[in-house]
This record gives sequence, C-alpha cells and structure tokens, in this order.
Amino acid sequence: MGSDALGPLRPARTAEQVAHRLATAMALGEYGLGDRLPSERELASLLQVSRESVRAALRTLAGAGLVDIRRGRRGGAFVVAAWGEAGESAVRGALLERWEEFEELFDYRRLIEGLIARTAAERADAGDRAAIAAALAAFDAARTPGEAREHDVRLHRAVACATHNARLVRLHDGLLPEVGLGVSAEPCTWPARDEARPHHHALADAIARGDADGAARVTARYFAITEEALRRLAGRAAPPVPPETAGGDR
Repeated sequence: MGSDALGPLRPARTAEQVAHRLATAMALGEYGLGDRLPSERELASLLQVSRESVRAALRTLAGAGLVDIRRGRRGGAFVVAAWGEAGESAVRGALLERWEEFEELFDYRRLIEGLIARTAAERADAGDRAAIAAALAAFDAARTPGEAREHDVRLHRAVACATHNARLVRLHDGLLPEVGLGVSAEPCTWPARDEARPHHHALADAIARGDADGAARVTARYFAITEEALRRLAGRAAPPVPPETAGGDR
C-alpha cells in the first residue's frame, strides 16, 4: 500500500504514530482492560521502529491515562482505559486521516482472501483438511480473546497453506499486520469471536467439500466483520457535524 498508516513507520512523528496505533488497537478491543501490551522489543519489531520510539509512545499513553506502566519481573504496560479524549484523537490520527487507503486495503483483502479460499477448496488434501479442523477446534475451545485471536490466525493460515502456493501464503501473511495496524492480527473480542464462529465452521465445511464458490462467499462475509469494526470505530471518532450544516442549505 505504501502508506505511513499501513506500512513501516517513518522517522518523523514516529512515537506519536506508535501511540496512535496502540490506542486504536485498544479501542478496537484487541487489548482489553487489564491486558498487558506486547513488550517494547516485540512492538519495535512489529512496527519496525526503535525501542526508544516505543518507550516514548508508552509514556504518552500512560500520561493520557490509557495504560499503567509497571516495573519488575511481571511488569509491562497494562491497559487501564480504552477510550476517552486521548483515544478519540488517536483513532483520528490512525484511521480517519488515511481512510481512503483503508478502503483500498479492504477491497484488496477481499480479492486476495477470496482467491485463497477458492484455491484452498480446489486443492486441499487430507493433511490440509486435518490442519484446518484442528485449528477450528482450538478456536472453539479458546478461553480468552487472546487465545481466540491466536487460533484464528492459525486457522486462516492453514487455509492459505492449503492453496499449495507459497506466494499466496506470503500475501495472506502480509495482510494481517496491515489490518491490525501493525500491532496485532485480526481484532478479536468475545462478541467478535462469537460472530466469527459460524463463518469459520462454514469455511472449513466448504473446503472439506471442495466447494470453491461457497468458500469464497463465506470468506467475504467473515472479513467484513473486521471492516465493520473499523468503520464503527472511525465513525465514533469522527468530529460531529455542525448543526448549521447537518441538514444542508435551506
């Protein structure tokens, strides 16, 4: 995509951009109240920035009352709030300023993931079907949103691997961090997991039956869940329309 919002962060305003991305991920529910954010080292690797930039971003979030930074062996940055004025401003910076690029990303993802699902249904062998079934069972048995997210990633990667095309697998792997703003994978909360479950079962069933059209349709409906979550969040952060312009010219 070639944008600051969706690719590696550029040096200018890096700490501010990291703070925007983290706050947006928290507002999406990727990290819930009480969750510990990834370590400085992990975030620096995910976002391809320096640990100093990550540290400065975490201090910003702590100053805004969104995270609590704890020292020691069990320390880290823990989520203590997910919204508020700072969160709203962050969502504007991470999403609204580049919304057209996200719309293009959504379209690109639907095209690529639809192709992947269709190809998987046409080519999956017994080993692929077993890997998909195992990932689906683990997703159903997840005890936390974090576990559900982990097994969601595992399931969709198993589908990508069932294409038996390494280039399609790499395209799939590259899309995950873009949709997750570079700090996570698919946004996952308990409601999102419950919404995703029937789609996952339908996808696994379509691939097992070799139903290429059905697999592509289910995939489009599933990935719309993330799109709608981002659209709702963007709408929540959008500045209110002044009363004198809300109804148009009289």
